[in-house]
Amino acid sequence: MDTMELASSLRMVVSALHKGLRKQMHSVNTYSMTEMETIGHLFRNPSLLPTELAALTKVKTQSMSQILKKMEGQGVIKRALSKEDKRKTYISLTSHGKKMVEKTKYDKDEWLNAVIRKSLNEKELQLLKKALPVLSKLTRVA
Repeated sequence: MDTMELASSLRMVVSALHKGLRKQMHSVNTYSMTEMETIGHLFRNPSLLPTELAALTKVKTQSMSQILKKMEGQGVIKRALSKEDKRKTYISLTSHGKKMVEKTKYDKDEWLNAVIRKSLNEKELQLLKKALPVLSKLTRVA
């Protein structure tokens, strides 16, 4: 198998795994990918400006405003005026938003754990463990 065939096979496997993981997002199935990406950025960063979120998710500021309005209405985010510059408003997740992210991560991990246990024998499990550093290396290049 040459590297082009390997790349194609890997893409198909990763896509199928990604699709399976996305199906496990029961608590957030009303959110678009951009909205989920926004929530993810807020989970990893204590607070961000709307313009920073727009840049990170590669959407226009106006689109981000609509996303934030929806999430605020659902109690997922909160806004706080900057102490240094009252013209700036920082966005952060509420406790409900953080719990939603944790639940989604847990659901995905549970599903993947069940699939691994059901599908792999001990030898394959050890091979998967050895392959993780190699797969991680691919993500650092992208």
